[in-house]
Amino acid sequence: MEWRARMHASVMEDPKRIAALKEACKQDPIFFINAFCYTYDPRPSSAGKPKPFSRVPFLLYPFQEEAIMDLARALGFEDAVIEKTRDMGASWLCIIIIVWAWLFHKDLSFLLGSRVEAYVDDQGNPKSMFWKIDFILHNLPKWLLPRGFDRKLHRRKLHIENPELGSVIDGESTNDNFARGDRRTAIVLDEFAAVEQGWRILRATRDATDCRIFNSTPMGTNNAFYDVRNRKDIVKIRMHWSVHPDKSIGTYTTDENGLLEILDPNGRDSWPDLFEPILDGKLRSPWYDRQCRRAASAKDIAQELDIDYLGSVYQFFSPDTINRRIREHARPPFMVGDLEYDNDTGEPIRFREDQQGHLKLWILLDGAGNPPIEHKHTVGADVSAGTGASNSALSGWDNVTQQKVFEYANANVRPEDFARQAVAICRWFNRPYLIWESGGPGRQFGSRVLDLHYSNVYLRKREEALSKKVSDIPGVAQTKEVKAAILGAYRIAIEKDSGGVINRSKEALEECLEYIHAPDGSIVHSRSTRKDDPTGAKANHGDRAMADALAWKGMTEREKKLPSDEGNKPKTPYGSLAWRNKKREERYNKKDRLSAGWRSH
Repeated sequence: MEWRARMHASVMEDPKRIAALKEACKQDPIFFINAFCYTYDPRPSSAGKPKPFSRVPFLLYPFQEEAIMDLARALGFEDAVIEKTRDMGASWLCIIIIVWAWLFHKDLSFLLGSRVEAYVDDQGNPKSMFWKIDFILHNLPKWLLPRGFDRKLHRRKLHIENPELGSVIDGESTNDNFARGDRRTAIVLDEFAAVEQGWRILRATRDATDCRIFNSTPMGTNNAFYDVRNRKDIVKIRMHWSVHPDKSIGTYTTDENGLLEILDPNGRDSWPDLFEPILDGKLRSPWYDRQCRRAASAKDIAQELDIDYLGSVYQFFSPDTINRRIREHARPPFMVGDLEYDNDTGEPIRFREDQQGHLKLWILLDGAGNPPIEHKHTVGADVSAGTGASNSALSGWDNVTQQKVFEYANANVRPEDFARQAVAICRWFNRPYLIWESGGPGRQFGSRVLDLHYSNVYLRKREEALSKKVSDIPGVAQTKEVKAAILGAYRIAIEKDSGGVINRSKEALEECLEYIHAPDGSIVHSRSTRKDDPTGAKANHGDRAMADALAWKGMTEREKKLPSDEGNKPKTPYGSLAWRNKKREERYNKKDRLSAGWRSH
């Protein structure tokens, strides 16, 4: 503040310095902001520090300086995305970099957008984007404003122009025709995750500018902001609360032994009296803990504080449990590749190892290159349209050990081709029980399975009736109620600490977190609820987690050992992995019997 005062005093003493200061502002947006700009904060305190004024000098924190320079480099040339914790000043940074360019550079044209017009330009609303522009300009020294600038002439609704340099800023709500046919230096889209027609906006703005600035907190994965954030060819600015000097005071976490680990020892003295650290493995601070206590739900914490896209919706599976299962059970596959098969008959030929293949195995093959079969298996299939929007997934489980033994996932295989692949894999695994959903692309899949004369399949039952009468229709009925029951049963199995299933696939476990509670009470894949889904997949999102849930349904509805099938059990090849495991098990059983006999005497 003393430096600011000297800066202003120097101009009063020697007006000739104005030209030099203007040039300095033009060359360096950080100098411009720190020396002359103000922001607005009407709260009586910020981060626990007394603050008597709502008009606050805009003095950038280090993380804000980095963001400003990233935005300045991207402006006019490439897209940028800001993912943020709430209250990090991101919206002000987006506005102020546009104001800086508008003030000091010629013939530029900018467009500001938000989901409703009132958030773009509302004279009495500090939340609106143009209100922030007006506030910044109103508090600048008069000599920094454009020559000839007259607010009555050059500031209209949703529009402001620089009469000296010819640059303009316009505003528009993000409607279906936003920016269509337009040409802009840059476009700013605020809180883009909340824009329902986000994919239409992406299409409309693609040719309008080379630079789009997307700014938002997370709101799940079923929106265009999430897709933009996952692009690799984009400037990414992450503004997490932990980089804020005030919010991160006294940060701590939990070490690998579950003990307190203080990350900011100098800030421990700032801990409130009787402060009790929360040892849950997350990065925390006294500020963060207080905000968590004030939050309405875990969803709000994920959305407003953690930049957690999956947690920012109401998840069906417990994130803590799933992450624990990943640590406990997930393992890299023993082998990866593809199973070659006869395209006409679906008969397997041989397994070919390939790290880019679609089939992952958590078992070792025997000397003949076949999977060792000791127990019955169940296979769940979730079928997609095969257009690249989502995976068609096949999941194989050992009925006795309740462990996952293989997984197939491919987003570019048509239902009929997926059926041939599924039948070949099932025959390779000695004809396990196959279960799939019959709706949508599952119809083509099921028809092809039967055409290939594979008969060990799930036959539809009257799930709502006490009798559970079996029909002659293959495949599970695709209703919201049945799907919720299938996922609910699998959730119970995966969350059991003992006696539950063991899923070795990290990807499949992570996909559990993508299932959410929809507003109508149903359980859906988060990316199937899009109102404007460019893939057209909608409810036909296939994935590993649903294939696992279907397999669990099949496992629980069939006996693990079927007496009628004992005669068909294949002979275990001498010296194979299965043969060695069997001999080892027999030795252990013999020792147990001898020990039990000795104790009885």
